[in-house]
Parts: sequence; structure tokens; C-alpha cells
Amino acid sequence: MPIPGSGLAKGLAVTLRTMTKKTVTAQYPDKQPELPPRTRGVIGLFEENCTVCMLCARECPDWCIYIDSHKETVPAAAPGGRERSRNVLDRFAIDFALCMYCGICIEVCPFDALFWSPEFEYAETDIHELTHERDKLREWMWTVPEPPALDPGAEEPKEIAAARKAVEKAATAAAAAQAQAEAQAQAEGDQAEGDQQ
Repeated sequence: MPIPGSGLAKGLAVTLRTMTKKTVTAQYPDKQPELPPRTRGVIGLFEENCTVCMLCARECPDWCIYIDSHKETVPAAAPGGRERSRNVLDRFAIDFALCMYCGICIEVCPFDALFWSPEFEYAETDIHELTHERDKLREWMWTVPEPPALDPGAEEPKEIAAARKAVEKAATAAAAAQAQAEAQAQAEGDQAEGDQQ
């Protein structure tokens, strides 16, 4: 049979033990928390990459992405060519009151226009103000951290390899053109010298 009051004594012992330890409470907002490197805070928009393909809005399970656009006609690049039409982004907004931070919109974006930003201080007093427009999403884009470095033994990404080959090819072509121009100038100089004699 338990001794009467033993539960109270155990509780007081725990209280006395924890009273002597240093507190670990972070005094937010005076002290900002150290966030993990890949924190999912809010979604930033890199507007220049957005082609208004609407994949993010269609795939969103919460339907919290609002996109408006219009079509513009682009004149032909070359004479005799045909005019093209392209979508122009008018509105891109995300309702963070509905968003469940699943990241599907970021994953399905084929042009890398959406990124995770570690920003988390966007509380509002009115729920209607949690719908953030493209200007605010653009501001959050500049807080997106650099992607993690590749493993030292990993093979070079295809995009970088293709870009490096294109630069090397252009440099080789420029060097060949320079050598050809110098040879032509030398030949013209020799011919002019021969004509004078």
C-alpha cells in the first residue's frame, strides 16, 4: 500500500529539481530562433521565370493560388515570320490562410519560379490579409537560401555541363575567328609590301 502523500512528495521533488536548472526558453521576438537550413516558411515567387502555365494553381490541393493573366502579341522576330502570342502575368497571389505548405506547387513548377523561403513572421490580425500578392512574394524571394552544395563525388549536372560546353565552343570559335582575322591582316600587309617593291 502506498504511503499517503508520496505522490505530492515526488511532485515537489521534480519541481525543486527543475527550479535549479537554467531555463531554455527562447525570448522571441527579442532573440530570433536558429532555423534549420531547409525550413518551409513561405513561398517566394521569381516572377521572371513564371510563364503563367497554371500548373501550380491546378495541382494545389487547397486551391489557394490565384493567377490572372492576359495574352500579348509579340511581333515577328524576322521579316516574313509570324506573330506570336504570349501570356503576361497580371496577378499571382497565395492565400496562406488556406495553404498547407505541402510544396506541390514548388515541385510541379517546370520553370523554377517558386521557392521555399524561411520567412515565418507574416502574422496578420485579419485573416483576409493573409492573401499575399506577387509584390510580397517577390520580397520573400530574396530571402531564399542558396541550394546545398553537391557531394564532392557527384557527377556534374547536365545543365552546367551543357552551358560549359557552349561557352567552350563559343570561345574556340572566337579564337579561330581572331586567328583568321590576324592571318588575313598579315596577308594583306605582305601583299601591300610586295606591291610597293
